[in-house]
Amino acid sequence: MTTELAIEAHGLRKRFGRTDVLQGIDLAVPPTSGFGVLGPTGAGKSTTMKILVGLLRPSGGTAAVSGHDVHRDSVAARASIGFLPQDVSYWHHLNVRDVLRFTARRYLHGGRRAIDERVEQVLELAGLTTLAKRKVRRLSGGERQRLGVAEAWVGRPDVLILDEPSAGLDPEGRHEVLDLLDRLRAHATVFYSTHILDDIERVSDRIAVLDRGTIVAQGPTESFLLGTTGHYAVTTAGDHDGAFDRLSTRPWISTVERAAPDRWEVTATDRGTAEHSLLRVLVGEYAVPVIDFRPARRSLEDIYLELVGNDGPNHEEADGDEH
Repeated sequence: MTTELAIEAHGLRKRFGRTDVLQGIDLAVPPTSGFGVLGPTGAGKSTTMKILVGLLRPSGGTAAVSGHDVHRDSVAARASIGFLPQDVSYWHHLNVRDVLRFTARRYLHGGRRAIDERVEQVLELAGLTTLAKRKVRRLSGGERQRLGVAEAWVGRPDVLILDEPSAGLDPEGRHEVLDLLDRLRAHATVFYSTHILDDIERVSDRIAVLDRGTIVAQGPTESFLLGTTGHYAVTTAGDHDGAFDRLSTRPWISTVERAAPDRWEVTATDRGTAEHSLLRVLVGEYAVPVIDFRPARRSLEDIYLELVGNDGPNHEEADGDEH
């Protein structure tokens, strides 16, 4: 294990009875990154997180957080983690500030003044200052989730592990929670699970796609959206029918389609060749005046369906993989 990674796993497995919930997954999560684990219900997301925070023992493989093995060095590993489970409950008679103060006392050393200062910092970052005196029972779903994220971070952990933090929220609540996660990336590694595709692009600079206990893809978000084939949007001055027809005959070009007379959508079978040659061919060989040329990002939904099929990620159910 290495301290250069915030989270690291090798061959992580978990079996419940006769069911293999995790089947040898590997993870490499850089520090101070936003890392999203995407997958349908039952993929193994919650099980992975429970192993990382020490609530479950793996059936095989190894995992470490901040360089500490989660099994052999569990106390040090847990000390570096702030955790938000999928289902969190509070004493409803407490107000927001009291919840954070109670949790801060468990994790932070120092007198009451230092703890109160930390609580006020967290309230401000989470956008909860104006709600500090409000009882938990009077919070909306989005406000309660922001409180959960704030509580996970109040102890100054290096790593935040958040299980489905935006599930079940209305659009406004989701927006507020995702904005908070984005802000927290400046302070800690944010490792979270979701089955909501839109969340990934908002917060993550890296993605792992988990399906049936196996990671089917992992890497930078931008690489997922660009893909291994080359998709390009080209805007020309004029329609240039001859060049349009000739370009489609190139062996490294898969398709050339018109979105408009002066806008082409080009797909190459070899992105490397396209990046080196496509613009040169258009301007140099075909004398096409190109106004705009850029890689075209693919739909994350299309990429997801390519990887895991039609299981359907966008349903608002609890992840049941721990059962």
